[in-house]
This record gives sequence, C-alpha cells and structure tokens, in this order.
Amino acid sequence: MKKIMIDMDDVICDGGFLSLVNQFLGTSYQKEDIKTYYIQDLIPKERYKEWSEFFNTKNVYDYCEMLPNAYEVMEKLSKEYELYVVTAYIFRDNEEYSASNLKNKFIYLYDNLPFIPPQNYIFTSNKEIINCEIKIDDKLSNLEGNAEIKLLFDAYHNKDITNEELKQKGAIRVDGWKDIEKILLQN
Repeated sequence: MKKIMIDMDDVICDGGFLSLVNQFLGTSYQKEDIKTYYIQDLIPKERYKEWSEFFNTKNVYDYCEMLPNAYEVMEKLSKEYELYVVTAYIFRDNEEYSASNLKNKFIYLYDNLPFIPPQNYIFTSNKEIINCEIKIDDKLSNLEGNAEIKLLFDAYHNKDITNEELKQKGAIRVDGWKDIEKILLQN
C-alpha cells in the first residue's frame, strides 16, 4: 500500500486557535481576517504573558471542528492507502505547553479517527524527513522531501501562494477533502 502523510491542524480539523483568541480578546475574528500563519500573532505583545497563562489552561482541540468531508474521505482512503497523521506539537512562543499539546492531539486523533492506528501518529516539526508517496499539508514548506504527489490544502494563510510557486515545488492546491478524494480515489 502507498503511504499518505496527512497534516492535522487546518487539514483534518480547525477553529480551535481562532476560537480561543476570540474568547481571550473578546473579538469575533474570522479566518478571512488572518494574514499570518500563526493566529496567536493577533495577540498584542503587551498581553502575551496573560494570553499564555490563559492558553495553558485550555485544550485547543476542545474548540476544534473536523473539516467537512475529512472523516468520510480519510476512511475511504484508509482502505486503499496506509495513512499517517504527521503533526507538529511544539508551540513557537509557548514551548512549556508542548507536552500538554502532544497529549491533546493524541487524544483528539484517537477519539475521532478510529480507522487510523495510534502507531501511525507521528509528532514532528520536520516533515521533510517523512518518506511517503503522498503528502497533504497546508504549509508549502512541509511538502518538501520525496513524494510522488504533494497536495497543498487550501487555508487562510496560503492564499497568496501562486500557481508558479506551486509548480516549482511540484505541488497541487486542493480546495478540500472532496478534491483529495477525486485525485486519490479515481474509481
């Protein structure tokens, strides 16, 4: 069976970070308002310590939703491919929370994707080391390395990547899980 690397955040599920930022700031930001990869960049620098204390008491995955069609398409893929969820867990500005985040990610995957065995969860920030025939991620740099098919999952932070940049990286933009289904399950 061919192997597929699937990113977790903004590919399988999303909304948790934005929900917590809005809760903390008392705002109503939408994904379309975000212009950076890191949603926490919306937090004013003078409130960052307060934000970290607030965030450290939360499980971001309690506020996430699975993306449309993700479960159904991954379940179909699991019958024809070997699926690996490859996800980073270390926070750029909050490394002490990383151990809790790893646990929270594991539990979310375990509870929500019963057809992917826990042995196929890989927690790393360096996705270039992963050798799979197919890679699916929302961050173009995470598609580096060997893969026959590289699918850039459309997200708020990658809208400005041009078709020329995608071509140079050998990547194809997908608009959601139905696009992935069309590409990988062509029967």
